[in-house]
Amino acid sequence: MSKGDVKKVVLAYSGGLDTSIILKWLQITYGCEVVTFTADLGQGEELEPARKKALMLGIKPENVFIEDLREEFVRDYVFPMFRANAVYEGQYLLGTSIARPLIAKKQIELAEKVGADAVSHGATGKGNDQVRFELGYYALKPDITIIAPWREWDFPSREKLIEFAEQHQIPIAKDKRGEAPFSVDANLLHASSEGKVLEDPSQEVPDYVYSRTIDPEKAPDTPTIITVDFERGDATAIDGKKLSPAALLTKLNELGRANGIGRLDLVENRFVGMKSRGMYETPGGTILLQAHRGIEQITLDRGAGHLKDELMPRYAELIYNGFWFSPEREMLQAAIDHSQQLVSGRVTLKLYKGNVILIGRESPNSLYDQDLVTFEEGAVAYDHRDAAGFIKLNALRLRTLGQRKKSLGK
Repeated sequence: MSKGDVKKVVLAYSGGLDTSIILKWLQITYGCEVVTFTADLGQGEELEPARKKALMLGIKPENVFIEDLREEFVRDYVFPMFRANAVYEGQYLLGTSIARPLIAKKQIELAEKVGADAVSHGATGKGNDQVRFELGYYALKPDITIIAPWREWDFPSREKLIEFAEQHQIPIAKDKRGEAPFSVDANLLHASSEGKVLEDPSQEVPDYVYSRTIDPEKAPDTPTIITVDFERGDATAIDGKKLSPAALLTKLNELGRANGIGRLDLVENRFVGMKSRGMYETPGGTILLQAHRGIEQITLDRGAGHLKDELMPRYAELIYNGFWFSPEREMLQAAIDHSQQLVSGRVTLKLYKGNVILIGRESPNSLYDQDLVTFEEGAVAYDHRDAAGFIKLNALRLRTLGQRKKSLGK
């Protein structure tokens, strides 16, 4: 589709400087009608200014859409991911990655609703988000036209972007003039910071970069004890109080923040091929992961649990790379969800100076049998003498290998 064929485009719009520049650039370059879509994913910012700025930039009131997606985000994206205990490269809790498929889905739904023939996003040409957004768009609407301004326009520097904004009366906050010290992406699961002051991985993250957690060294000297209840693998209550998915994650974030929990300084491998250094704060998610692993310890069979741990890196990589809507992710999700049918019960956690310490777990579906594991003799379904045959059978191939080494004189 040529530029002249684009009549209406749905833009993922934050209200910030970059997407405001994109909004005006779309109007000028494509001569098309722009529809703005702003998702409330719990980023902690007032979103009405985004509406006002869109209107100020000439968007019709009926073409400005702001949607509260917090419950859907946690219920249908974060919780399914946490059933898998998903972490990318052993540490990253995928806070940015898991938000992109939901935004893409809503953009496509809105494009169909308003009769738009294109969608657009503000992701740069070096990052992962362009891949995540566009894989989502194509999966849900294969013939959609995608406009990625960062891959099309010819602004060679941030100064040129600022000049464009000034020429078109786009408001520029004082802290946006010159080079931004770092960029931030936030939602209810996490806040991530990248770029500029963080680009040298040998240098410690400056204190002013952190926004979601207090310094663990300054956290209270008295630990916080909490309980988290689970039903079929999803957290449902804190300290016995039932909460909706978004309210529960919000509460865990508050507890994590107060105890300095969830900071991560990571150099990761981007899907597009480069390494990047980012600082992530995931206070509630860090607590939730420990809690979920705790309840699985007593409710999951060994074989099922070990298989889940084998599948998890592949599942996490699919989310990181943007393949949420792929058949392989859905296949893995079905297996993971099946494993969670009896993952219900309560865990007790101690939160202390950046640490999440599991101190108790209980479940009506527990596979833990105290009579079976006790060192004391008793009427249990375990005969110590059975172990001799078990060990000999498992040692058979090792003994055979040993005999061969002996015969070869090695």
